[in-house]
Amino acid sequence: MSLKKNVFANYLGQAWTALMGLAFVPLYIKYLGMEAYGLIGIFTLLQAWLTLLDMGMTPTLSREMARYTAGAHSAQSIRDLLRTMEFICFALAIFVCGLLWLCAPWLSEHWLQTEKISAEQLAQAISVMGLVIALRFVEGVYRGAIVGLQQQVWLNVAGALLATLRSVGAVLILIWIAPTIELFFLWQGAVSVITIIAFIIATYRHLPISNHVAQFSLLQLKAIWRFASGMMAITLLSLLLTQVDKIILSRLLSLELFGYYTLAGIVASILSQLITPITQAYAPRFTELVTQDDTAGLIKSYHQSAQLISVLIIPATIILILFGKNLLLLWTGNPLLAENAAPLVALLALGTMLNGFMHIPYFLTLAYGWTKFALYQNIIAVILLVPSTIWASLHYGAIGAAWIWVILNAGYVLIAVHFLYRRLLVTEKWRWYGKDIILPTLGAGVITWLCMLVQPAVESKLIWLAWLSITGVFIVAGAWIASSKLLSVKQMD
Repeated sequence: MSLKKNVFANYLGQAWTALMGLAFVPLYIKYLGMEAYGLIGIFTLLQAWLTLLDMGMTPTLSREMARYTAGAHSAQSIRDLLRTMEFICFALAIFVCGLLWLCAPWLSEHWLQTEKISAEQLAQAISVMGLVIALRFVEGVYRGAIVGLQQQVWLNVAGALLATLRSVGAVLILIWIAPTIELFFLWQGAVSVITIIAFIIATYRHLPISNHVAQFSLLQLKAIWRFASGMMAITLLSLLLTQVDKIILSRLLSLELFGYYTLAGIVASILSQLITPITQAYAPRFTELVTQDDTAGLIKSYHQSAQLISVLIIPATIILILFGKNLLLLWTGNPLLAENAAPLVALLALGTMLNGFMHIPYFLTLAYGWTKFALYQNIIAVILLVPSTIWASLHYGAIGAAWIWVILNAGYVLIAVHFLYRRLLVTEKWRWYGKDIILPTLGAGVITWLCMLVQPAVESKLIWLAWLSITGVFIVAGAWIASSKLLSVKQMD
């Protein structure tokens, strides 16, 4: 289980998945219209909130699979745990599907604001959404198991193929059959069924053979309930902090304007695509090292992963802030869309970068099973910032909500993290601030300033894109060189 292979596979898989997700957005908007694309944003919002029904199962299962690889589980106990999770997961999926089917008429008539889509069409689309969200919910549980087993090369190959099928197939259906949002979601559901079958086969193939048939086990539930309940509470609070802006805006704005906010969020989520491959590879390793009581190895992996994240997301954030409008125009060919979405992209990207700095400390707490840190942190954040988010959304609309996202994550980096270092890796706080964050930021900033001095005044979009690509490479190099030391892939074993 090579850490280097997992990181590289995660990046290749995430890059291709992100490409499939972004490349076809202009075609979705072209064939469906901006209102229907706003409905895709509603789908994302509903999917995020219904992860509450996961009840902490996915991160808990992923952690226990990682503990199994470190020798903390027998063949029978890990298979019983998986079977227990499966029973709960499929029951909840049926509940999710039925819940959205029942709520569809009310949501279409009393919550969403639309001009071109009838209430009946909206209700039908939301009903189909319920099916897709239920299937995605099941996908997530098996994905968590595969990540915990550190079979991430296979996961990314399969994920890339399925993402291609999901995106290309959707476009072909919109072009060749009918450009309706219902068909779009039906295709997503069909691909999710294929995904679930593939993930079930892969999960069981990498588990050991047991002498007894796996069965539902209350004993296994009792063993994990503390961690799972902590994760459920963290998920609830995180959703309040990250989704309240979308809830308010989905009510205040038309579906068309909400579509602009959704698009800006998708562009800013590119940063998350850079973060996830690293955390997905390192989180199980953290759990392994904690289980084995290898503090020296943990510190090394901790700073290595934190620096990798900074070296990648800081340059990407700078590019989105400085050149977001140009990139949106080049991508969509729509000047109005670029004008409306660019300020949102800049703020959401800045907030996402600050949030990204906290991912490695967060997964460190999970490796130790210390869920109370994130729980208390998020309780305080909810008390202070959710009312602010509501106020800013009501008075300043999308821009106000985006600024609160920045403030929220600045508070995590500047205030909350100090309490973490009082208990875990107590000698590593200033190294994390200085060498893992500040030095890469300074390196990237200096190179950005130098590149801006020699920015050519060109009319050709192709030449400008080439200059921006070269600039991006230099900014990454500046962040890399300025970090505490050149990050050697040879150390990632």
